[in-house]
Amino acid sequence: MTDVLICSYLEEEHRQRIEAVDPTVRVTFEPSLIAEPRYACDHVGRRLERDTEQRRAWGERMRNADVLFDFDYSDPTSLLRDGAKVLWVQATSAGIGQFVAHHELQRSQAQFTTAAGVHARPLAEFALWGMLAFASEYPTARRQQRAGRWQRFARGEVEGKTLAVVGLGSIGRTVARLASAIGMRVIGSKRTIDGVDPASLFVERLFPSNEVVPMIAQADYVCLAVPHTKETVGLLDHEALQAMRSGSVLVNIGRGSLVDEEALVHALREGPLAGAVLDVAPVEPLPAEHPLWSMDNVIVFPHSASTSTRENERLTDLFCDNLGRLMRGEALRNHYVHEREY
Repeated sequence: MTDVLICSYLEEEHRQRIEAVDPTVRVTFEPSLIAEPRYACDHVGRRLERDTEQRRAWGERMRNADVLFDFDYSDPTSLLRDGAKVLWVQATSAGIGQFVAHHELQRSQAQFTTAAGVHARPLAEFALWGMLAFASEYPTARRQQRAGRWQRFARGEVEGKTLAVVGLGSIGRTVARLASAIGMRVIGSKRTIDGVDPASLFVERLFPSNEVVPMIAQADYVCLAVPHTKETVGLLDHEALQAMRSGSVLVNIGRGSLVDEEALVHALREGPLAGAVLDVAPVEPLPAEHPLWSMDNVIVFPHSASTSTRENERLTDLFCDNLGRLMRGEALRNHYVHEREY
């Protein structure tokens, strides 16, 4: 038997799909031992502190498991204590580098796979919505609505505008594809570009990752879609932000650590940025007193742009495919490499 332990909430229809992968698959799901979801497709859940009996029961389930659907967010190091038999953990997040390093989970002998690709469509739609919001003068309309003022104005368009996508993984490529479809000129960067056809990534021109600043200087909109790594922390510092076009808009769907926060606030107040659309922050939750909350030219989302109501369906698609691969002795999709942090 291949014992699969579900470590975060998953609906019955999806658990049944996992069991159907192979007659030898046995799924264990015990809601009383995992965190209760706070909203649809929540995998972290409400804070859970297991009592002595629950810890004993969970440790037993972990010791019997060959495969984990998700990490145990209530007690991540249970994998190290009790998961010696675990061969593979399928994460429900694309960016697990900080989480793995913080809990030293690289000491586990299990291989990890990320959810890369699962969140690409909702994040790309969010990025597109954010760009359209600023092109449509949404901040102006929002101010007037609050004031009860009816005053007509002209709005812009995104057709023909230049979008620079920093990072052309599954999310960045989807952003580029959707933006191209509505007539934007799209350029992008990736770690290596030798021998890569820009058209295959839905961009007109490719830049290597060490030429991000000259790339974003050409753009009306900049979308960050890279993970948190040692190389990407502080990617957009004061110098980079000041190199951006006057009136440009920044969209961050990557990680808050990519942007120097003080430099961002300065660029939004003094220029050159006209606005920012932020799904992430260096410190989450964003502190209540933070100036970004009250800035009219900023749209803040609580790291929720990726959480579509279809997330569990897509996660189960990926998990079932990888489970089949594991059982056939094939390489798994989205293999996490500790050295790269993604």
